[in-house]
Amino acid sequence: MRLVVQPGPVAAQRVQWVEAQGTFFTMHLRGGMRLLDAVQQGFAEAGCASGVLNFSAAALGPFAYVMPALSQTPDHAAFYSDMFQPAGISQISIAAMTFGWRDEKPFFHCHGLWREADGKTTGGHILPETTMIAESFEAQALGLHGAAFVGQADPETGFKLFGPVPCAATQQTGTRIFALRLRPNQDICAALEQFCLSHDIARATLHGGVGSIVGAQFADGRRVEAFATEMAIRSGAIAPGKDGKLEAAIDIALIDYTGTVTQGVLQRGDNPVLMTLEAVLVAH
Repeated sequence: MRLVVQPGPVAAQRVQWVEAQGTFFTMHLRGGMRLLDAVQQGFAEAGCASGVLNFSAAALGPFAYVMPALSQTPDHAAFYSDMFQPAGISQISIAAMTFGWRDEKPFFHCHGLWREADGKTTGGHILPETTMIAESFEAQALGLHGAAFVGQADPETGFKLFGPVPCAATQQTGTRIFALRLRPNQDICAALEQFCLSHDIARATLHGGVGSIVGAQFADGRRVEAFATEMAIRSGAIAPGKDGKLEAAIDIALIDYTGTVTQGVLQRGDNPVLMTLEAVLVAH
């Protein structure tokens, strides 16, 4: 399996997690608002301080983003490109978002793919500070009770990254969920399968799903060699396979540092996390 050496000490806990509960709802995001403000308002109206979103159709503009890039210093294993601000309206085709708090202010981590006004198809890391909603749209949301994603300094990667932390539960919904962060250099599928085994979870689905992997190996044999990527999970499930053992099926959208866009189901056992993976796992 491909590995990328990180600049800092390897943390002992490879899966950061908090067990919580959650509320599923359709979030209505109003055109003319800053995306960050609309998302914060949507979760607040649901009684949640944090949560995850998935959406497959949205028009954003003005719009700002960065792409994965090679690091120019030894301080990071990979980095970000300069900021892009495409003219006109960009049409989002798939996106996943983690909403939480950073430096005691609302913040989100969002990756996706889109088509820009000139017809270019690309993707990357959507910046929260300046991105506006051009037209109202809906997103599928899962709000957290008893956990929140908070930006924390991560000595291993040298970045400030979202990780789940416990907080007061304002509601008891009965839905057993886990807010997760996977750390670098562990296969996504294997880590999720092992997590479910260790928590007596027979079946689960993933919601949200924002992070990066070391290139990509797809189940149909396609391979991405460029190691620096940005990834959004389109769908994810963990369930017993033909032999009765748990198997994770993770369908992703990805852009690498060369600008190549790829989508598909990941090959189990050969897709290590590059920097982080945030998601919410719902037990069934």
